[in-house]
Amino acid sequence: MDSPATPIRGTGGAAAPLVVIDHVDKHFGDLHVLRDITTSVARGEVVVVIGPSGSGKSTLCRAINRLETIDSGSITIDGKELPSEGRELATLRADVGMVFQSFNLFAHKTVLENVTLAPMRVRKLSKKDAEKRGMELLDRVGVANQAKKLPAQLSGGQQQRVAIARSLAMDPKLILLDEPTSALDPEMINEVLDVMVGLARDGMTMIVVTHEMGFARKAADRVVFMADGRIEEEATPEEFFSNPKSPRAKDFLSKILAH
Repeated sequence: MDSPATPIRGTGGAAAPLVVIDHVDKHFGDLHVLRDITTSVARGEVVVVIGPSGSGKSTLCRAINRLETIDSGSITIDGKELPSEGRELATLRADVGMVFQSFNLFAHKTVLENVTLAPMRVRKLSKKDAEKRGMELLDRVGVANQAKKLPAQLSGGQQQRVAIARSLAMDPKLILLDEPTSALDPEMINEVLDVMVGLARDGMTMIVVTHEMGFARKAADRVVFMADGRIEEEATPEEFFSNPKSPRAKDFLSKILAH
C-alpha cells in the first residue's frame, strides 16, 4: 500500500495542509468502519474519494466536520483540532461547507431564503448584503431565475445546485460533497458535475465522495481509493486510472470501467 501521509501538491503549494487526518479509527458497534486513516489535504486541492460501497467513504467525509464522532486519532482543520461540541464546533462547521446526497433544503423557504439564512444568522450579514451575495451565487450555479420558488418546484439537479450555492454562501475554507449526484436522474447529473468542475477550477478546496469516475479524472488533483475502511491507495487521477497499484483498486476499476 502506498503511504498516504503526504498529499500530492495541489494549488496550495508547500503551505501547511488545510486538513490533517491522523490515525483515525471509528467503529459502529462491532463494525470497524475507519481503520487507521492518515492523510492530508492541501489548500486549493480537490481530493476525490472512491471505492466500493461500505468502504467507509461517507463516514470519513462526515467525520471531517464531526457529523460522526471518531474513536481515536485526530482531525485538524486549518491547524485546529475538531472540537467536540458547543460554540467552537458551530464555528468550525461554518467554515466547512457540506453538500449531501439528499439536498436538505428547507422546504418552506424560497431558494434565495435557503441561501441567505446562514450568512445572516451566523456571519451576521445584513439581509441586503446576504441577498446580493445569494443572487450572485445562484447565478453562478445557473439557477438565479428560480430564486423565488420553493425547493419542491425545482428539479433534483436544480435543488442540488441550490445546495451547493448555500454552502458557498458561508465562504467556507473547505467543501465536503458526499455523493452529491447519487440521488439524481442521469440527465441531471452533468449539470451538477459542471458546477463542481467550475469550483475546482476556481481553487476551492474540496473533498468529494463520488461514483462519477469522469469527474475524478477531470477535476481531481488526487484520488483516494478506500476499501474495507482503509485507504488502499492515493495517486493522481492519471496514475490511478492507468496504473492502479493495489489488487483491490485493480479489481474495483476492472468492474466499473468494463461497463
